Amino acid sequence: MSDVETVGRRARGGGGAARRAERTAVRIEAARFIERNIPNLEILNEEALQIIEANAETVLAEIGVNFVENPEALKRWKEAGADVDGERVRIPRGLARQLCSTAPSRIIQHARNPNRTVEIGGRSLVVAPVYGPPFVRDVKGGRRYATIEDFRNFVKLGYMSKWLHHSGGTVCEPTDVPVNKRHLDMLYAHMTLSDKPYMGSVTEPSRAEDSVEMSKILFGSDFVDQNTVMTSLININSPLTFDSIMMGALEVYAKANQACIVSPFIVGGAMAPVSVAGTLTQVLAEVLAGVAYSQLIRKGAPVIFGAFVTSIDMNSGAPTFGTPEASQITYGAGQLARRLGLPYRSAGSFCGSKLPDAQAAYETANSLNMGLLAGVNFMLHSCGWLEGGLVSSYEKFVMDADQLGVLHRLAAGVDMSENGQGMEAIREVGPGGHYLGCAHTQANFKEAFWRTELLDYKPFETWEEEGARDTIALAEARVAKLLADYQKPAIDPAIEQALTEYVAKKKASMPDAFM
Repeated sequence: MSDVETVGRRARGGGGAARRAERTAVRIEAARFIERNIPNLEILNEEALQIIEANAETVLAEIGVNFVENPEALKRWKEAGADVDGERVRIPRGLARQLCSTAPSRIIQHARNPNRTVEIGGRSLVVAPVYGPPFVRDVKGGRRYATIEDFRNFVKLGYMSKWLHHSGGTVCEPTDVPVNKRHLDMLYAHMTLSDKPYMGSVTEPSRAEDSVEMSKILFGSDFVDQNTVMTSLININSPLTFDSIMMGALEVYAKANQACIVSPFIVGGAMAPVSVAGTLTQVLAEVLAGVAYSQLIRKGAPVIFGAFVTSIDMNSGAPTFGTPEASQITYGAGQLARRLGLPYRSAGSFCGSKLPDAQAAYETANSLNMGLLAGVNFMLHSCGWLEGGLVSSYEKFVMDADQLGVLHRLAAGVDMSENGQGMEAIREVGPGGHYLGCAHTQANFKEAFWRTELLDYKPFETWEEEGARDTIALAEARVAKLLADYQKPAIDPAIEQALTEYVAKKKASMPDAFM
């Protein structure tokens, strides 16, 4: 698989006209998932790691976790050797870790376009867009409730974004479609408007079942039975509570051999202790219990160690993002995940800003770079996040997607080949010269430096003549261009028709519900 695949309409012929046509042709480029050639940042020493692991075992054994409204889960835990008292499950020391040992350390998530298939685990980093906001924002429409048209637009933007490896899941919540039916439209959009990997529905177990059935139509039943084609987000009701809706979805996916992200939802000071070590202890305890439960459903079921972590403003109670404490927790959780031998999900384009402004940029840059250095393998919310996750922003989506290219370049590490050392250039130029015209520069200039597709580096006079546009204005233009250039990826007409019929039949089988 090449690092970047290009699909598009190319002009034929020779001469200057052909070269100009080539430069202006629509190009749909997709970068391969990131493979790190740089070390992870590890902030916890061995003693600290052992203390946190021991404390997490104490939490599971002495305090326990609640599996609410789920008698079958309680039965499974009791049969596995846990102490079950009502809905409280106390897990003997070592049992959860033993059960987790059967989960795979790497997950191959297949895309319908094999060139888009990703690996989650090891040294890889897969980036996926924002997930879950009920609102959207753009320059013209401002802040408003999301619609299914917005959803489709974000799927298209994700498909057209070169550095984004994954189509994601609920890129925004389409509030104009009934709650009990919108998952069908969302899945259909991911499956037909993009050929990148996607996420399944988790808002009700029957919707997870629909996700599996639609995936079988797309990939074939036998293929889905033997391979992972979905990654789905299972949030834990921190502190220490596993609800029946999320666990019901996990049960469906684990039985079907589809990957789940077991992810504590941590707002430090509200859903976990204010201290870094205390929060890491709770995160580890919750992940151990959730991953272990997935293995009780199906030994070897693919699962990801998740950690969604923010701090809190003790004056207003609002969540805060891009903070040093959240970074420390993210780095530490990465170390704990690697010691468990599990793929790791965390970080994203997090910010608390209401607009894609300087605050959003600072906080997002901190969060994205933190994820790269923490060893994250699956980064949900990597572009489009605004206002603490309440808003999917069109402009911020393309701003963040552009910056994901920086992560690709940083992760590649330093080229120490003969060409990378540049000794020929130093010899050729010598003292007092310049490198602009030397052979080494001429041979490497096209790929030597990362190039933005959004930011403005023109001289002041040129920038002023072109309208003195700020970054939001540039992003607005970029959104319009990507949506105008969008070309739907090819799909077998028979498969698309079967998906259409499945959605129509499921919708007709139940009345609309908006609750």
